[in-house]
Amino acid sequence: MPYAAKHLVQPPSRDDVDQLAGATVVEFGTPWCGHCQRAQPLIEGALKDRTDVAHIKVEDGPGQRLGRTFGVKLWPTLVFLKDGKEVERLVRPQQAADVEQALQVAAG
Repeated sequence: MPYAAKHLVQPPSRDDVDQLAGATVVEFGTPWCGHCQRAQPLIEGALKDRTDVAHIKVEDGPGQRLGRTFGVKLWPTLVFLKDGKEVERLVRPQQAADVEQALQVAAG
């Protein structure tokens, strides 16, 4: 499942995320966030051909528990998981190379 353009209607539970197998990127943000919008081309470019990496796009904000369990404070925050365990994190990525490097850690 490469790049996901839209936020999930219902985010997964933390237990579900912790049980994911393989490489996963959980992206926290909102559709209206300017930082999130600017980062989308970087994220999409890094993920578009990565069928080996799942991308879960979660709308974050008040009342959204998943982001709090990961300690998300700024958007976008990308949490890179390998078999449900955090291996890398990027906050407001500025360069595609940073996203690609974190993907290598998660998928490698």
